[in-house]
Amino acid sequence: MLTTIEVTIDKTGHLHSLEPTQIIKPGRALLTWLEPDTTHEPALMAETALAQEWLNPEEDAAWAHLQLGK
Repeated sequence: MLTTIEVTIDKTGHLHSLEPTQIIKPGRALLTWLEPDTTHEPALMAETALAQEWLNPEEDAAWAHLQLGK
């Protein structure tokens, strides 16, 4: 029977299941390497710089008319 589980691979090459109850049994396996998801990387890199603009009283006042209950 074929079973598919999602794992991470640590720096030493050991596999770790993402499901805490899943046991990785000794035996043979096929490995499909998944590239890191970098879809949101530019937004994450800019988050700190943009937070300086977003998190200030002037910005809150400018957008207050769009908030419900205000």
